[in-house]
Amino acid sequence: MPTGIVLFPNPKATNVVDDMVAQASRAFTLGVRQIWLGQQFDYDAIALAAFIGAAVPGLGVGTSAVPINPRHPLIVASQAQTAQAASHGNFSLGLGLGAHEPERQAFGTSWPNTVTRLREHLTVLRSIFDTGAVYFNGDEISAHPGWPVRVAGGTPVPVYVAAMGPKALQVTGELADGTLPYLAGPRTIAEFIEPVIAKSAADAGRPKPKIIAQVPAVVSDDVDAAKDFAAERLSFYEAIPSYRKVIARERVARAVDIAAVGSAATVKRRLQSYLNAGATDVVVTALAWADAAKADELWALAASL
Repeated sequence: MPTGIVLFPNPKATNVVDDMVAQASRAFTLGVRQIWLGQQFDYDAIALAAFIGAAVPGLGVGTSAVPINPRHPLIVASQAQTAQAASHGNFSLGLGLGAHEPERQAFGTSWPNTVTRLREHLTVLRSIFDTGAVYFNGDEISAHPGWPVRVAGGTPVPVYVAAMGPKALQVTGELADGTLPYLAGPRTIAEFIEPVIAKSAADAGRPKPKIIAQVPAVVSDDVDAAKDFAAERLSFYEAIPSYRKVIARERVARAVDIAAVGSAATVKRRLQSYLNAGATDVVVTALAWADAAKADELWALAASL
């Protein structure tokens, strides 16, 4: 399906798993056919995707995105295959490269050589998912398990990377199934992301990759207030170098200028512009957890695209 949504937990929920399963079920009833889960430091996104996929048959579930640091690909492969088996083939693994400063703050260290780590992480995953075995020694990662790594019912696993820079896109096109760009506008997708990742995939003899554009959105008839709210919520990304670059590439001043903000008709037109620019899918990201009525409006809009 071309359009999905990102689910956020209700901050008032007494059980996050029950809450997210209920939200996913409601979204499916409204016509949404894929949901995505972010990864921070609370719930485990891959495990939660497995629960949701098992509880709501036919709903695509994915992570957007699980940072590769400090996770070893052997562990990620085990989790992803388990989620794929639980969802009966409806799971997609979305990975992120992380950011050095948040990593230093959280873990007391960071991982340099980001693109090399991405390449090696994907190489290990690709071997496990495609062949059911792995023996790999790299500059950053080694993987030579002494026990089985295959999970019955757990493959194939589509792998996507939240890649937006040229080197990361090249590696993604070569080894993954597509990219999950966030805050990359239609111009950036058409003029930069699509040509780079498509060429890399073609050179590697792989199928044309998906571009699953994640678009922050607010549906409101009070456009000025909605834009102020969106600007505040998105300002965090303007301090991260990789996002500053992608915002500049779109030739806009602020992250909010990339968001879909306004009436339902305005938001729908904005989302369609991503598909017109070359995105294969659009994932609507509400900028905060909304009450049921507001969420239903946005989800129904996404399902109608």
